[in-house]
Amino acid sequence: MFVMQSLIRECLAGVPPEVEAAARAEGSKPRKLAKAIVRGRVVIPANPRRTHPLVPIGDDCGVKVNVNIGTSGAHCDPGLEMDKARAALANGADALMDLSTGGDLRAMRKAVLSLDTTVGTVPVYDAVRRAGSAVDVDSDLLFRVIREHCRDGVDFLTLHCGVNKKALDALRQDPRTMGVVSRGGAFHVAMMAQTGEENPLYSEFDYLLEILAEENVVVSLGDGMRPGAVVDAGRLAKATEYLTLGELAQRAQEAGVQRMIEGPGHIPIDQIGYNVRMIKELTEQAPLYLLGPLVTDIAPGYDHVVAAIGGAVACMHGADFLCMVSPSEHLALPGLEDIEEGCRVARIAAHIGDSVRRKNAWLSEGEMQMAEARRNLDWEEQFRQALFGSVARAIHERDGEIDTCSMCGDLCAVKMVRDFLDAPKKS
Repeated sequence: MFVMQSLIRECLAGVPPEVEAAARAEGSKPRKLAKAIVRGRVVIPANPRRTHPLVPIGDDCGVKVNVNIGTSGAHCDPGLEMDKARAALANGADALMDLSTGGDLRAMRKAVLSLDTTVGTVPVYDAVRRAGSAVDVDSDLLFRVIREHCRDGVDFLTLHCGVNKKALDALRQDPRTMGVVSRGGAFHVAMMAQTGEENPLYSEFDYLLEILAEENVVVSLGDGMRPGAVVDAGRLAKATEYLTLGELAQRAQEAGVQRMIEGPGHIPIDQIGYNVRMIKELTEQAPLYLLGPLVTDIAPGYDHVVAAIGGAVACMHGADFLCMVSPSEHLALPGLEDIEEGCRVARIAAHIGDSVRRKNAWLSEGEMQMAEARRNLDWEEQFRQALFGSVARAIHERDGEIDTCSMCGDLCAVKMVRDFLDAPKKS
């Protein structure tokens, strides 16, 4: 059985078979990957109750892509969500998160867990539905739900442990236009504001670590105070949460619990680099998982593109795990086509990130092969090298099968210069 809690100890003694296999898949050296796990710079979410392809996240690994699916109270169609989950995997997703809030949540979760992939959840959503409201959630219910998700086979849990009284005080001291946009973060703010008590995920963090160590599940320390608008990027609550996540990341690693960090929300593009580096420094280079970041707020309908721009820049500075943003972000529950398009764009951002993270990757990863195929007007090879070849083929064939693209036709620059350079010289 693959036991996450013991993986750090196993890596101290040598290179476990799982790490060797993961390293081969990543094109990395097994011992180097093992050392990164020991240092907390790589995680491999894999609940021992399920088997699926391993997805290492962090240093010396390719950028991974997660896709969120799940029912809502306004639109509950489990069959559609499963279609979306399968479409995400078909379009390059490395992991899925079930964020369901409507209908039979456990049945939906188990359906997603039946898929052959890494799966995450946000247990507080389930706890709120069971309690009836956020203010009625107590620590007993929350920890019971967390354990249940672990035992159902979930590989990683987003837990908003950094949304504590100190972060709430910072929010009150330095108000933001958008307040709190994280749903999980808002639930914990409501609990603290109503009861006057500390967030149990923070006050009882050691108990939480005991559960996660026993159940062998990775914790993703959620960014509940992430800014929800670029105008809020410089406010105090975000930085306050960063400091807390740094403390919690160290405690988790010392307890043998693998952890990721989430962040940083909506921020201007010129702030991405130092925010990513700050989170990495505070958390001892823990793997960083982010949605976006979104670098402008005035492009609804194209937020998947906005997020891909931010995500590629974030990966250049050290981010490891991109969460897909769909065209319907901020507007509606994503449809099937939204998931397909959002996943493809996130996959492109991850590829671009890899081309910077890995030395001279821009000279490989199919780039040279694509350049040669375009020079030769070899359409079949172009479709083979394309990240989404079927999409490229469909566009090319809209105007019929021709040697060049229909944009240039007989005035194709590539063909003209190639024929000129290849023509035999006159004696």
